[in-house]
Amino acid sequence: MRAIIYCRVSTEKETQETSLQRQYEELTALAGKLNFTVVDCIEEKVSGYDIDRDGIFKLLDYFSHQEADCLCIQDETRLGRGNTKIALFHQLRKMNIPIYTITHEGRLELNEADSMVLNIVGIVEEYQRKLHNMKIKRGMRRAVSNGYNPQKNLNHINQSPGRERTEIPIEEIVRLRQNKLTFQEITTVLNGLGFEASKATIHRRYQEYINSLNEN
Repeated sequence: MRAIIYCRVSTEKETQETSLQRQYEELTALAGKLNFTVVDCIEEKVSGYDIDRDGIFKLLDYFSHQEADCLCIQDETRLGRGNTKIALFHQLRKMNIPIYTITHEGRLELNEADSMVLNIVGIVEEYQRKLHNMKIKRGMRRAVSNGYNPQKNLNHINQSPGRERTEIPIEEIVRLRQNKLTFQEITTVLNGLGFEASKATIHRRYQEYINSLNEN
């Protein structure tokens, strides 16, 4: 597998330089033992409670672009501490990225408490997804009950499928607004049809339309 080595110390003190060097040497040896190909070695001097780290974003980019397959760290605290550690564990689990540590001499085994928290986070995230889908369905049902016909928009979807559309159909915003839908409900309906836009953007486009009528 292709591995990313991540080394971290919490301070800028010169004494920490030896720790970074030791982590690098031990992790390189671990990667060799496990027959991993090291893609990059990322070193940072920053608190483990800080999630806004250049190195963290860099390693996540490697994984999101499928340029690496696993992560090698000295121990779980090198990745992060507290809530930051849990958040990063959760993100890497969603990306199916295994973690290997020197402490475990192989794949990381989470303790019972961390494992339980991650399971809870996963359940909450799944319910959030279900609630989001239910909001879209409710918004669509209300729009249809107020006379909205989504079939008229199928030709637009075929021209630019999914959430990659950048334009927003102002005529649909106006029609839904005339049917007394709130801007949040209009946003839900249009997102469900594949038009990516925020409530603020839809509100702004509607106001621009109204202003253009007043100017004329």
